[in-house]
Amino acid sequence: MNQKIAADTAQPPAPSPVFSLLLSSTRRGARLARLLAEAQLRQWGLPTDPATHLVAELAANAVTHGRVPGRDFRLTLRRDGDRLRIEVTDPRGERLPDVRRPAVDAESGRGLLLVDALADRWGVIEGPFPCKTVWAECVPG
Repeated sequence: MNQKIAADTAQPPAPSPVFSLLLSSTRRGARLARLLAEAQLRQWGLPTDPATHLVAELAANAVTHGRVPGRDFRLTLRRDGDRLRIEVTDPRGERLPDVRRPAVDAESGRGLLLVDALADRWGVIEGPFPCKTVWAECVPG
């Protein structure tokens, strides 16, 4: 009888509010970061926009500007209620993001402008050596 009562009151474990994994510093790794973030947001019951766009930009920057051959980058999603913090850590701490406006005819250089427009706030944490973490916060939906 005690076992039945325990089974009736048992609750499934709450989903972890943190999702973190290492990904290869390649275009494929950046794409996988976006896809896995989208799946995790759905599992948490959160809308995927604008978070997946932020993940895509931050991961693309990590593999383009923060790549060190043989080293991975880390994607971390932290859920705090409806607020989401996205962190992308790469091994090039000496290459901090630059938010200059590109020339009108430039074919790249607008990613952080998009991050700035989509995120409620964003920034960079230097370290631990030799790494840096670029983070963005938003309320999906």
